[in-house]
Amino acid sequence: MVKESLKDIVFVRSDRHDIGYVLRICAIAALGGILFGYDTAVISGAVESLQAYFHLSPAEIGWAVSNVLLGCILGAAGSGWLADRFGRKPTLAVSAALFTGSAIGAALATGFTSFVVYRFIGGVAVGVASSISPMYMSEVSPKDMRGRALYMEQFAIVGGQLLVFIVNYLIARSASEQWLMTVGWRWMLGSEVIPCVIFCIAIFFMPESPRWHVLRGRDHDAMKTLTRISNERHARSVLTEIKDSLEHKVEASALGRAVSSRGARWIIFVGAMVAMLQQLTGVNSMMYYAPLLLGSVSGSVQNALFQTIWIGVASVSGAVLGSWVIDRKGRLPLFRIGSIGMIIGLLIASWALYTQTQGYSSLMGMLIYMLLFGLSWGPLTWVLIAEIFPNRIRGVGMSIAVSANWVMNFIVSQLFPMMAQNHRLDALFHGALPMWLFAGFTLLSWWFVERYIPETRGVALEKIESVMLTPKRRRTAAGMAPATPPADGLTDLAGRK
Repeated sequence: MVKESLKDIVFVRSDRHDIGYVLRICAIAALGGILFGYDTAVISGAVESLQAYFHLSPAEIGWAVSNVLLGCILGAAGSGWLADRFGRKPTLAVSAALFTGSAIGAALATGFTSFVVYRFIGGVAVGVASSISPMYMSEVSPKDMRGRALYMEQFAIVGGQLLVFIVNYLIARSASEQWLMTVGWRWMLGSEVIPCVIFCIAIFFMPESPRWHVLRGRDHDAMKTLTRISNERHARSVLTEIKDSLEHKVEASALGRAVSSRGARWIIFVGAMVAMLQQLTGVNSMMYYAPLLLGSVSGSVQNALFQTIWIGVASVSGAVLGSWVIDRKGRLPLFRIGSIGMIIGLLIASWALYTQTQGYSSLMGMLIYMLLFGLSWGPLTWVLIAEIFPNRIRGVGMSIAVSANWVMNFIVSQLFPMMAQNHRLDALFHGALPMWLFAGFTLLSWWFVERYIPETRGVALEKIESVMLTPKRRRTAAGMAPATPPADGLTDLAGRK
């Protein structure tokens, strides 16, 4: 690996990238994020109908929602091998096909078992897309706009969630409860076919990742994409940086390379912890069960679904705001602001539920939480796990981190309805207990970031490893925190003057 002093790792700006091209190909990859959000949130509008149609117990409701997460774990676990073996683009194409088959099958399911099987297939697609989409974006984005590009993943996820909240509401708006129970939930699940088809077509218009081409020894193909992103001189500099970062590559499996290095094991641990802590903040309990939570204080199913739309709007608003400031202010300030705001929102919502306050108090707390989550933990988790892994283990590192995310998602999603609908706990806390727990875990997550996560703003992918493996006190003493870019700071994609 290229040696450099710690002070050489600074934030720099290049005005020589084809930003429009980068955003276009990242937008195609982000369609996987839209389906990620759509597929995981579509169940929220159908939970009560499914419970009535299939006569489900609280534990079975949790299984109807969380079984898809087991598929996510499987998809994420296998995504690294698929992406390293066949490429990022073909792997995304596989996920698009699985999304389509799952949407059709779940909408037409005649029994609970077949419904679970098709939702599980959709979970595999989500697991693959949730790993490969941000990986692809990080590998094609210049370092001084990588944060903004990766925020597209979160914007796509919450955009997909908002879209399905609106679709679910429109389907349920004038419908009877009987129609929703027998037919309406099928329309909700089947509506996913439209974005699935769009994703299947759009994939053909994106190039393969240049870093994957280098991993496979196809430098000529990598140069084509790098030159399209920037220009030939910059592209050659980036190609040299990528090849230098792989100079210690050994002929072993990706997993073998990951566990053989103490530094790599530490980076994977940090990435997996960040991914798991994101779920312990409780976001997907909000997404999957929002109508259920709001039903007790909103008056009707239709009102609860309408209020859920505003939760999606808050998520999108947070992502838009975050994308504007991330490459200006960095990752850590957003983590700090977001964590504090999320705790405040959770406490407001939990108090409204605990006191059974009618009106908009519980919704207001959820909106504050989702706005700040969309600004911070939502996108920043995907930004960090997409950029902190060295090139030689990025595939397996992303697989492990994303799998850890989905494992924790499964645990939380399975336990939440069992806690929320437990008669004894409901009598004591009226559904507020889980939110108090989420507030405590958010505080723990904030501590972990402050203790172990370095600032990665403006650091080239090939140089983040050295930042991650340097103790915090040495990073501060050596000035490794990215500095303000000089007014005329033109650099190549690799970060050189």
